[in-house]
Amino acid sequence: MLRRLSALILLFFSATALAEVPRVAIIIDDLGYHLANGKRAISLPGPVAMSVLPSAPRARTLAQQAHANGKEVLLHLPLQAYDDDDRAEPAEIVLDMSRARVGDTFQQALEAVPHVVGINSHRGSLLTRHPGHMAWLMQEIAAREQLFFIDSFTTHQSVAMQIAEENGVDAVRRDIFLDPDKDPGAIAREFERLKEIARKRGYAIGIGHPYPATLELLEKELPRLAEEGFKLVRVSELVK
Repeated sequence: MLRRLSALILLFFSATALAEVPRVAIIIDDLGYHLANGKRAISLPGPVAMSVLPSAPRARTLAQQAHANGKEVLLHLPLQAYDDDDRAEPAEIVLDMSRARVGDTFQQALEAVPHVVGINSHRGSLLTRHPGHMAWLMQEIAAREQLFFIDSFTTHQSVAMQIAEENGVDAVRRDIFLDPDKDPGAIAREFERLKEIARKRGYAIGIGHPYPATLELLEKELPRLAEEGFKLVRVSELVK
């Protein structure tokens, strides 16, 4: 009896310790244009998610390769930015669209990228402020089972998380952009910030891009996470 009790106590504390390991998830955005960098991103160690632009010429190829390599594939859905001007992209959802056009555009984007398990926003500093259009988008996501949403959070005025909850869509928000500055030193500092958030809160989500400096840092640092006390996880594990 005493031995069994000791075993149960040990199991409890082991499970508690495991639950307290800070978790880190990484997403690589903007895949679909540069084939070599896309393949290099897909080769990153561990369950790094690959987010693919639906209008990019190599979107389907890289999504298929990512899936074959065991990576989660996200649809990097273009949403209208505040400073769109002449930078509007194909497959972008914009404010002058009707409800029907939002649905059609979203469906076409999904069909362009195979093996999608979730959506994350590309740009979107204008559209993610608007509850009406975000509700339409979340209704489209909710209508397709098993899809989740990640707010890339390009504006502090984003209502995406609130609207996702109201429409029953599992969602989470990114914490850090790893490479707004492509300088290797700056990327390293953002990676340290990501780990600090994970230590304090228990998890953190970082978004990077297939830049050589970003990929070089992740190739070096991701294998070290476990010995530093972190667990690299699929981003789907952190979706609420």
